[in-house]
Amino acid sequence: MSAPSIAFGAGPLSRAAALIHTVITVEALLLLAAAPGLAGLFLLDPAPSNLPLAAACLLPLGPALSAALYALHHRGRDLTELHPARVYVRGWRLNALPALKLWAPLLAWLTVIAFTLTHFAATGLPGWWAVLLAVIGCAALLWGAHALVLTSLFSFRARDTARLAGYFLLRHGRATLAAASLLVLAGGLTSLLTEALTALLAAPLLLSLLHAARPVIAETQEEFTA
Repeated sequence: MSAPSIAFGAGPLSRAAALIHTVITVEALLLLAAAPGLAGLFLLDPAPSNLPLAAACLLPLGPALSAALYALHHRGRDLTELHPARVYVRGWRLNALPALKLWAPLLAWLTVIAFTLTHFAATGLPGWWAVLLAVIGCAALLWGAHALVLTSLFSFRARDTARLAGYFLLRHGRATLAAASLLVLAGGLTSLLTEALTALLAAPLLLSLLHAARPVIAETQEEFTA
């Protein structure tokens, strides 16, 4: 008997090509959507006094990241049925406002922490306060990673998404540690090499974040959606 034939677009090479095409397209659209803010960010001097302006420049990045997560999660596996640009635009349209409701407060909180740490000598606070603020800032980033995934894939109210993100911080420790590893990687690439490299690798990093967040996504679907 002859081996069953595999339809064009359904084989492993086709699936790999579909994934590469989707990642490249999503990366390009993410950079395009965040371009106004990123351009301003690259023009700013790396001075503590510019932290509020840097936060303002990063505002468009939240909806852009959310749309990218949506497009990567809903990506097609069949090479003959790929519409990553259309899916990205749909994700941006659906998630821009919900993402901003969480992204803007997160940026504001991180800006306050960063500004305080860069001017810590002037505060007169004991040194352990700096450590505490750094820990709070790291926890906020990890909360933000969970919140970004949840708000990109589910239609919860902002306060419910915020609560779920906090709940999953400890509930799924492995997913949180994986998100921490990706944040460390992104931070290392930015500090040791260049911000541009981190921006160019945003889509693969988000794909890794989605993979790490599979337990979070599964539990949310089973326990918190009808």
